[in-house]
Amino acid sequence: MENVKKETVSGKQGILRNKYYLYLTEFFAGMSVMAVELGASRLLAPYFSSSQIVWTIIIGTIMIAMALGNIWGGRSADKNPDPDRLYVRIIIAAVWIAAIPVLGKYVIIGISAALVLTISNHFLVWAAFLACMIIFVFPLFLLGTVTPSLVKYTVDSLDDSGKTVGSLNAFNTIGSIIGTFVPTFVTIPAVGTSITFLIFAGILFLLALVYFVSTKGKKKQCVSAGILFLACCLFGATGSFAFWEHNLLFEGESIYNYLQVKETDDSVILSTNVLFGVQSIMKKNGGATGMYYDYAMAAPVMSGRADGDMLILGMGTGTYAKQCQYYYHPSSIEGVEIDQKITDLAGRYFELPDSIPVTTYDGRSYLAAVEETYDVIMVDAYQDITIPFQMSSLEFFTLVREHLNENGVMVVNMNMHSDAEGNINEHLSDTIASVFDYVYTVDVAGTTNRELFATQNPEAVEFFESGRSEIEDPELTAMLQRVSDGLMPYEKGDYLLTDDKAPVELLGMQVIDDLIQRELVYYKDLFKREGIQGLLQ
Repeated sequence: MENVKKETVSGKQGILRNKYYLYLTEFFAGMSVMAVELGASRLLAPYFSSSQIVWTIIIGTIMIAMALGNIWGGRSADKNPDPDRLYVRIIIAAVWIAAIPVLGKYVIIGISAALVLTISNHFLVWAAFLACMIIFVFPLFLLGTVTPSLVKYTVDSLDDSGKTVGSLNAFNTIGSIIGTFVPTFVTIPAVGTSITFLIFAGILFLLALVYFVSTKGKKKQCVSAGILFLACCLFGATGSFAFWEHNLLFEGESIYNYLQVKETDDSVILSTNVLFGVQSIMKKNGGATGMYYDYAMAAPVMSGRADGDMLILGMGTGTYAKQCQYYYHPSSIEGVEIDQKITDLAGRYFELPDSIPVTTYDGRSYLAAVEETYDVIMVDAYQDITIPFQMSSLEFFTLVREHLNENGVMVVNMNMHSDAEGNINEHLSDTIASVFDYVYTVDVAGTTNRELFATQNPEAVEFFESGRSEIEDPELTAMLQRVSDGLMPYEKGDYLLTDDKAPVELLGMQVIDDLIQRELVYYKDLFKREGIQGLLQ
């Protein structure tokens, strides 16, 4: 029986007589797996965030797919070692991956729409998990069959089996390393996620095509697959994540974010999530935004030096910086923004003046590297569930306090307000209150945002009330009045986030579940009464 199988392989070997081609197959398979994994994170991030939770789901489902592929591929190779079967699987995987830019976003939206109407808890986990299972498991399962199949074709005898298997694994690992760096630092920033999928799908398709041209087999299958692949390239290369949006000023990606700039009648808006959220906004007529930035304007007055030195961690496109410059004319404003592409958009679409310097750096690392002190430090680095744990801990807020002048004020935008006990904002507030002696909060009307002010100055509120009474600008006076009406001293609890333990993703997910359920009560009731037709109408 074994001789019959070997004759089957040798009869169709062609290019497989050269083991280096098999090693190349292993290399490109490993590279493509990692490229798809990184592409998966970028495909999901605009809808579900790029939190550790989403990364865990991606890695977990892909490992499941690879493990099942290894098992099935080994058994299949033992039963029928025909190399044609392996390279047909590679072609199918290539076409499937190429179809992801065309269909993936519709699958994600469909899953999200179905789940928000049917589940009450862990929406993010279920939506991301099902999206990964439907979109990515099958092609990576097929790629998981590559290694055991190649072992079957390359091991000639037990005498060299260790060397051969080791070489295959080495090529797979090297390919995986390259497949990790190239998408992150080259293709995704340069040409985007969709083209990245198409590039690596094309590599797999070309790899299999070379084999079939050599063996002169599967001509009809190759032609059919080629047509499908070209169609995916045609329709997938120009797709938009926010396919329902029209007339966007900009849509693209950076190393860190999906980026979308949208223009309305009175505003220009930057978003890093296609479904919700405003990261920066510019009002065309200048002045107030009607959002949390307005409430944060209380911090300079509270410090007693509205015209002092300011630092903004999480600069975005400069909404808060420009407001402070417009109303207070401070001595200096500095910004720190980790995403250089956002800073580029700030100058291009949001009229951020060159006089406001922006450093491309992580906010905490920046504080650790400089010795300057400030009258106001604005922390605005939290985006939906994506809260960087290193900027939410006791150690971080201690670092901020050390960079404040006497009577200086830290203002933090917390964008997921919830009344549930033990929520993310309670953890953040308690942590801050363990560092600062005086902490005050105010809820931003009509939003889920809450502004927190922290200081070592016992007279901060008196400074604020005295300072705002001297302001003559009616719009600024109205903004500060809203803050004064809602400002409350914060009573410290026992929650604490540290560098060692800061489960911000899980805490954020709980709040998102709560927010989704509150927002969708009306639509759930409508769905129960009138079904899908009622929702469509």
